[in-house]
Amino acid sequence: MPVPLTTILIIAADSGPSLRECVASALASSVPVEILLVDNASRDGVPQAVDRACASDERVRVIYNHANLGFGPAVNLGARQAHGNALLVLNPDCMLEPDTLARMLDMVHAHPEAGVVGAVVCDEDGLPDPASRRRDPLLRRSLNAMTGRAKREADGAQYEGVDVAGPIPESVVDVENVSGAIMLLPRSVFDRLNGFDEGYFLHCEDLDLCRRARDAGYKVLLAGNVRVRHAGGGSSAHRPVFVSYHKHRGMWRWFRKFDPAARKPLTGALVACGIAAHFLATAPLLALRRAGRH
Repeated sequence: MPVPLTTILIIAADSGPSLRECVASALASSVPVEILLVDNASRDGVPQAVDRACASDERVRVIYNHANLGFGPAVNLGARQAHGNALLVLNPDCMLEPDTLARMLDMVHAHPEAGVVGAVVCDEDGLPDPASRRRDPLLRRSLNAMTGRAKREADGAQYEGVDVAGPIPESVVDVENVSGAIMLLPRSVFDRLNGFDEGYFLHCEDLDLCRRARDAGYKVLLAGNVRVRHAGGGSSAHRPVFVSYHKHRGMWRWFRKFDPAARKPLTGALVACGIAAHFLATAPLLALRRAGRH
């Protein structure tokens, strides 16, 4: 029986040279793929170079946006033009092995209740990113993480933080959230969820999607034995304050949508002030570090 087509959605925004390797690794997948590279008004010329290099490969299409639409809106735009039965959302600095996608698809087929499947994202040294499996960033969990109470997680659920302590099992793990760096969804699930919430520009839209998938009755699963190399964020490195602003903005949006604590006006006001204060305190340091690199 022929293996159905999977659409790989890669969003570029001045993502740098790693984008070339990302596309090449995706094309080497052992299952049929099409690649939709959605470019959010990059100025580094790399999407155009990929477009030229893949001009004779019908599996690759580049969609050019004249402005930076944000991550979620760009994914949704690409998904509307996708032909695959499944969608793999892939960061432009993540590198697939030839069997990565096949193994993740096997998980979807083995678990009909799966709405979102993720993989373990690792750095260049092979160390897993804790964001590969995270809990919902509820206020109490975030405070536990900030104050160090999460180190006592073994003493009870009241101490749990956002990150899940301990090594990631090399098996299928039922989790609350997987990393947005690599997410596989059946096309029917993506459509039922109406894709990403376009109210986020960058960051936390993956947490939002996983939460809505669970609320709709699907499971979020992590393929603990599938490792994906993450080369490091090219898009983030040259504009850290911009990225930090939208990360904080995304945190506030997620809190308002999903945390019961947000229903209390005083708590909501304190959280808003705390998020704003954290951004204002860290933005100058990020700007200085960027200036030092240049």
